[in-house]
Amino acid sequence: MKKILIWAAALSLSIGLLMGTFGVGLLAGRAWEHFGVTQPATTEITTSPSTQKLTPETEVAGTTPVGDIIPAEDLTSSNESAALDIELLQEVLALLKLDFYGELPGIEELSYGAIRGMLMTLEDPYTSFISPDIADILREDTSGEFEGIGATVRMREDGYLEIVRPLPKHPAELVGLKAGDLVLTVDEQSIVGMGLYEAISLIRGPADTEVELEIARPGEKDTFFITITRARIEMPIVEAEMLEEDLAYIKLTEFDANAGELVEKELRELLAQHPEGLIFDLRDNPGGLLSQSIRISDLFLDKGLAAIERDSQGEEQRFYTHTGDAGETIPLVVLVNGGSASASEIVAGALQDRGRASLIGETTLGKGSVQMPHNLSDGSQLRVTIARWFTPNDNSIHGTGLTPDIEVPVPDDTPVDEDPQLERAIEYLRER
Repeated sequence: MKKILIWAAALSLSIGLLMGTFGVGLLAGRAWEHFGVTQPATTEITTSPSTQKLTPETEVAGTTPVGDIIPAEDLTSSNESAALDIELLQEVLALLKLDFYGELPGIEELSYGAIRGMLMTLEDPYTSFISPDIADILREDTSGEFEGIGATVRMREDGYLEIVRPLPKHPAELVGLKAGDLVLTVDEQSIVGMGLYEAISLIRGPADTEVELEIARPGEKDTFFITITRARIEMPIVEAEMLEEDLAYIKLTEFDANAGELVEKELRELLAQHPEGLIFDLRDNPGGLLSQSIRISDLFLDKGLAAIERDSQGEEQRFYTHTGDAGETIPLVVLVNGGSASASEIVAGALQDRGRASLIGETTLGKGSVQMPHNLSDGSQLRVTIARWFTPNDNSIHGTGLTPDIEVPVPDDTPVDEDPQLERAIEYLRER
């Protein structure tokens, strides 16, 4: 048996995704994927549970002072649909200064609170404001050093941060966190209703430091506290091997800048051993770069449509695959679960819609929106949802996810050395 592990550090608190709102897939801490560090000449598509980033390299998301986006006269426009009542805000502030019994926060904190309140009315958790200190943390993720608790999460529509899946043998699982747990407070600070990125930034932190979470568990009356020691998480980007000498297996854990090249290399080496089928494992993959999701789709698909991006005006961009790649004919199965998000869903959706592969596992996260990050003048950041993704058959990914062709749940009491989804995939390929 040949096994190839290509390692990369990844912070494992996924920002993934709100099912229907937050998807991500995101591993909290991974720059391009999960928080999506803003870079010149890129558009971020943040995904999950630890939510997340798909990045078309053609669009710009640089530093954008507010004054360059919204002229001052537009803030007080007579057009009711566009006007912001600055006088009313000033009136409220004056009354607070005059009458409030207690100490008012600083003007910066009040301003940030007003911004967050404005964004809450949009009912889109992905459109979010990130204060300068947290934005700095996200930008530092390019350093390649990632620490966290080892879990994928999503922000629910009701404002609660939900554990989608603790990663096996990582701190969150080792202390007993379970899928479905809701995080109420972090070190005694409430995160209910908080923006996704801000909530994650409180949970993540340097390895060997502790964080206390207050947890509400479905079916239990009382909340409880768990203390977790953060760790540096090492995860393989690509894992490839022959299973029982006749079936090939490739697992991809994120769509980083090298994902397409690495998957193609391992695919060609496996095909040289003449396998009768291939299992492509995208479970717990929170997403990554758009370019890599299209490139990897292209490895298995001939000429045709791979994905559609559509904005609020109905304008769309279509992404295509081309004939002539290594994996276009081998029988193929794709493994997915609730941690499969964003770029993973684009690939799985393309393969499913075009009849190229059967999906086996559990419904994917459902992160199908695109966020444009803007660096603001004070170092803070505003991420605005600008578009959504659709599969080749024009099915929406966002909020619904992809339903497997063969659903295989994994019970909580499944022994760690058993993998019913992988076993079903092997069985399916042998039946063909």
